[in-house]
Amino acid sequence: MYVLGIDVGTGGTRALIINEKGRVISSATEEHEPFASPQIGWAEQQPEDWWRACGIAVKRALAQGNLDGDRIACAGFSGQMHGAVMLDDGDRVVRPALIWCDVRTEQQCVDFTRKIGAELLIKLTCNPALPNFTLTKFLWVQKNEPENWRRVRSVMLPKDYVRFRLTGSRAIDVADASGTLLLDVANRRWSDRILEAAEIDRSLLPALHESPDVCGEVSAAGARETGLKQGTPVVAGAGDQAAGATGMGIVTPGAVSATIGTSGVVFAATDRPALDAKGRLHTFCHAVPGRWHVMGVTQAAGLSLRWFRDRFGAGADDGRDPYERLTSDAAKVPSGSEGLLWAPYLMGERTPHLDPNARGALIGLTASHTRGHIIRAILEGVAFSLRDSFTLFQEMKVPVKSIRLGGGGARSPLWRQIQADVYGHEVEIVEAEEGAAYGAALLAGVGAKMWSSVDEACNATVRVARRIAPQPEAVQQMNKSYSAYRRIYPAIRSILE
Repeated sequence: MYVLGIDVGTGGTRALIINEKGRVISSATEEHEPFASPQIGWAEQQPEDWWRACGIAVKRALAQGNLDGDRIACAGFSGQMHGAVMLDDGDRVVRPALIWCDVRTEQQCVDFTRKIGAELLIKLTCNPALPNFTLTKFLWVQKNEPENWRRVRSVMLPKDYVRFRLTGSRAIDVADASGTLLLDVANRRWSDRILEAAEIDRSLLPALHESPDVCGEVSAAGARETGLKQGTPVVAGAGDQAAGATGMGIVTPGAVSATIGTSGVVFAATDRPALDAKGRLHTFCHAVPGRWHVMGVTQAAGLSLRWFRDRFGAGADDGRDPYERLTSDAAKVPSGSEGLLWAPYLMGERTPHLDPNARGALIGLTASHTRGHIIRAILEGVAFSLRDSFTLFQEMKVPVKSIRLGGGGARSPLWRQIQADVYGHEVEIVEAEEGAAYGAALLAGVGAKMWSSVDEACNATVRVARRIAPQPEAVQQMNKSYSAYRRIYPAIRSILE
């Protein structure tokens, strides 16, 4: 038996097929057209292009695995969160989708928070109003493109549009819906109070499901475009963060992941909707029925290292990966970078500052510091920014029993060790970190009765490859450096005000 996971990302759509043991049989990715940015802070994509990419990626994955579509027992979806897709009465796209990194809606956030009240808004949705969230994008269209808003007859998120084209079903899972600011996260249902305040009719919204629930079947048109068999069941799936965490086995309370990609995410599974009253962490429904998660986000995690590489180079080309050359320079420098500190606020910051105007800083430079010191300071500074989320977990009494690393930060031996030392906790590397598409495939496996629950699916398939213990002397130095790091943001803010 085989199942399919489809991840509708920002840069492309990935299709991945696994068997009943969780082994990857084949995968394929088709890139999207680059997102448009008509003005500073705007980011738009054409939903039809996601569907085009999905069809190509699924056909390629089937061909690579030498499988016919009828061998796929079930399909599951993951995708970029927060994007606003709007359809008219003929199911045509009204305007390009405002995607997750579109931050034009700062005024809508201010206005809606004032209308509801900041404390009540967090009580109703477990989150503050942020420009990334879907509702604020709808409010922007209401205000600035009223003629377009009058045409809207249904709304959905990116992966749900692609599933709609595959199945004809209008559906969404509670995990992805948590990032819309329209969901009563604690009770896993749409919030009537928020809908009323936003003047959005409930009939526009898709039906809510738990992530492993079957919510549709491949239609005749969907089968023609993808090569899947008509009638193949499709589950609701999850947004990329919840699906990616599922693929790493982060599904039970105490299990935490720290993932460094372009951004950085610390993700903790919980059995209750743990709430930060100040909204510094996101509280969302998990892909596991009856569970939630809390999540802290660093805007420029891996981006910090990429920024350095792009601006200052990766060193002489000796055939190695550019990032390996950078980290080899950093490995020659002792823990603490001999007093050098990096604040990774190149794109503002979410956790814990909720400040889009925060700015990066390199603090403590001396004439004796080298290129390697700067690189190591960047690696440590990103880890400090992720530790801020762990600090908030302590405040909220969110348990941390195990920490699994993902993304580029899990592939670098030096960055793994730095994270273990900064967190003061053993970290784990899973055998095959395949991203959100893998989590989507596991959810499809539950929908196909391959496994009886998400817990069983993860226990059967996710394997720890190695563990890295913190070094006691380095932990002491990192604690001292982290204390200094925590004083940087208030100083930067006082300078820039």
